[in-house]
Amino acid sequence: MVSIIIPAHNEEAVIGRCLGSLLADADPGEMEIIVVCNGCQDRTADRARDAADDVVVLETPIASKSNALDLGDRAAHSFPRLFIDADIELGTADLRQLVAALDDGALAASPTLRLDLADSSLLVRSYHAIWQRLPVIRSGLVGRGVYGVSEQGRGRFGEFPDVIADDLFVHRLFEPDERVVVEGAVSVVRAPRTVSDLLLRKRRSRAGSRQLESVVGDLASASDQRSSTDWLEAVRREPRLVVHVPTYVVISLIARMQARRKIRRGDLDTWESDQSSR
Repeated sequence: MVSIIIPAHNEEAVIGRCLGSLLADADPGEMEIIVVCNGCQDRTADRARDAADDVVVLETPIASKSNALDLGDRAAHSFPRLFIDADIELGTADLRQLVAALDDGALAASPTLRLDLADSSLLVRSYHAIWQRLPVIRSGLVGRGVYGVSEQGRGRFGEFPDVIADDLFVHRLFEPDERVVVEGAVSVVRAPRTVSDLLLRKRRSRAGSRQLESVVGDLASASDQRSSTDWLEAVRREPRLVVHVPTYVVISLIARMQARRKIRRGDLDTWESDQSSR
């Protein structure tokens, strides 16, 4: 059995889709699914209970993803253990491939990323043409809304730190040869619709990276350091991407400036969610 923890804050619009995808072809007793509704003011808990009788639903008034991850983790009984965002679609067959990779010796694993850009503007599509080819997105645990750890991998840390970027925290705990992106498994992530929606997501992401470094330090190995010029590698590898450079650079700069203001204000607890992709 695999244990799956899904932190959910006001996710009534998408939690059914997430659970339906996971359970579509599941065998009885194959998964232990724990949905942690944190600070919800909607019907997320009801929708999760309606998805399947054996889904465990925990509720807490504290609107904190890290606290929700810890609550779900403490309630889980099995390994491997997967942590999945409520707005992600991961099919039963994809989950099984992640479990197989972790059972075969990987300490951490993630699926490949499939960006759903069907409803996104041209500028948002242009930005993601480069973003999804960044080294950390191509070969890391971040950006897909799903990561899993084996029992040995889970032993690398205690509680989740109180940070925005939980996926980046877990990513940095493992050397590149200890984690794997499972090519046959896919998580579907819906991209923002507009540049404003994209900036909302990106400034939170950048602020989360800065916050992580201030709280737990730089955990990345020398072979796995991120750089503000990582996009150059993607363009060198695929020269046709050069037409997207202006969009990528401008949006990245704006997001960086907005993230710095967010950090200076100490505004890291405000819940910012891109509702356009839900």
